[in-house]
Order: sequence, then structure tokens, then C-alpha cells
Amino acid sequence: MLTFIIRRLLAGAVLVVVITTVAFFLLYAGSGNVARKILGNSATQAGVAEKNHQLGLDRPILVQFGDWLTNALHGSFGDSWFTGQPVNDAIASRLGVTLTLVIGATVITAVFAVVLGVWAATRRGWVDRIVQFLSVLGFGIPGFLIALALVLVLAINLKLFAPTGYTSFSDSPSEWIKTVTLPVIALAIGGVAGVTQQVRGSVIDALRQDYVRTLRSRGLSTTSVVFKHVLRNAGAPALAVLAVQFVGLLGGAVIVEQVFAIPGVGQVAVTATSQGDIPLVMGLVLATAVIVVIVNLVIDLAQGAINPKVRLS
Repeated sequence: MLTFIIRRLLAGAVLVVVITTVAFFLLYAGSGNVARKILGNSATQAGVAEKNHQLGLDRPILVQFGDWLTNALHGSFGDSWFTGQPVNDAIASRLGVTLTLVIGATVITAVFAVVLGVWAATRRGWVDRIVQFLSVLGFGIPGFLIALALVLVLAINLKLFAPTGYTSFSDSPSEWIKTVTLPVIALAIGGVAGVTQQVRGSVIDALRQDYVRTLRSRGLSTTSVVFKHVLRNAGAPALAVLAVQFVGLLGGAVIVEQVFAIPGVGQVAVTATSQGDIPLVMGLVLATAVIVVIVNLVIDLAQGAINPKVRLS
């Protein structure tokens, strides 16, 4: 198991380095004249040149990347070029909000996908057709339309939840629930649709195996066979899809946070990228890459727990 974890961590470290390297050079190529953006159009050419020198943008790109990488290895990501706020603080104050939404949506996705997928696979017939129809519908409707509909119906008309804003759990647990429920549901619907189809297909394939017929011939009930044996074999592919959904939810959170005016990393990412704020964007890229690596490691461990053969692959 230790060797398995070390291999995954080393692969994850390589992935983080590759992602941050590509992101840095893409940002450098597409950021334009950052000094001019900071100082405004009325700034003189001499002032722009001085600002470029102050930010270190007049140095070779490889030198800039080497300095950023060295500082990043020491846990320092510099300050935002536009706000002056330390990148660590800007990310730390907002990352928890986004992760709250994404983790909540992932949990809901996992629960409902298993229930609906198993129900469709075991009942078939009209139940299967309804679940598939709902899955296609949930997968096809854009997330921002779902978010707007939830705000209009449940927040504005019925006044059950807060339409916008965010309250931390430490300030008021009840208000926290009201502010995160709709964004989490909006994020989860698309994920439930995708993972449900995977669970359904995996369970159907597993039910066709010889060992299932053997277990049923011994008098085991369908419920016992499904939840004690079939899900163990069907769970690994579903977990892989769930990991992909988690990564997708991190991107989807950007739109949902805009709709619900939630102060997560989505708003910061959009603003910083449009401005060419390289230190802040690189901090967000690195944080996202590390989260992706951790999530994939957790999924690998979960798959290994379900099916020990995975640890040997």
C-alpha cells in the first residue's frame, strides 16, 4: 500500500509541475501589457517601463519562471499585481467557500447517482426509461439556467433560501445552509446525471456475470447480491467518473458563484485572468492542481479498498 501511495504521489507531483509550467507560459503569452493595465492609458511610456522593471517583467521569461518556481517551493506566491494582497491570503480566504460547494455537490452526486443507477439497473422497464430521460435532461440543461431557475422559484417566489450571498458556518449554521443549498443543488444536478449513467451501466454489466447467477441460486435476495457483491465490482468505474465530475465541478463553480454572488475563487479567477495578474492566477492554478492530485489519490485508495487488484495495476 505504501508503494502504491508513493507512486501516485510522484505521478501527481510531475502532473503539478507540468500544469504550472504550461500555465505560466500561456499566461505570459496572453497577458499583454500588464504594466499599462495597472497604470492606465494616461501613464507615460517611461512610467510603464519603470512598472515593468518593478514587476520584473523586463527579465527573460525563463528567469521569471525560475524565480516563481523557487518561491512556490518555499510556499510564497508573491502579491497580486493589481490589489497588492498576498496571493496566499487571497486564495485562503476564498478557497474554503468554493470547496464547500464542490464537496457538498460531490456528496449529493454520489448518493443520488448510486440510488438512481441501482434502481434503474435492477428494475429496468419504465423505471429505467424515466431515469435515463432525467439523466439526459439534467446533463443537457446548462448549469447557469438551473441556477437561475432555482433562484427564481425557491428563493424569490417561495423565499425558502437566500437568493445571493454567503454566510459562513461559524457565523450562523442555519444561514449557512440557506446560502449554500441552492448553489450545491445547481452544481450537483449535472453530476448526478453523468454518474448515474455510469453506475447504471456498471451494475447491469455486473448483474450479467456468472457469479451473480451462482449467488442467486444459493437463495440470496437481489438486494443482498447488489449491495454486498455487485456494487463492489461496479464501484470502481463509478468512482473514476466521480473524480472527473469533481474536477468539472471546480470549473462549474465559477459560473454558479457568479449567479449566486458567492465570494469563492471563481470570481477571483475570472478577474485575475482578464487582468493578466500572473501571481494570483498561478497561485490559483497550483492550488487547483494540488486539489486534483489529492482527489485522484483518494479515489485510487477508495478503488483499492473496493477492489485490491487496483493496487497492483
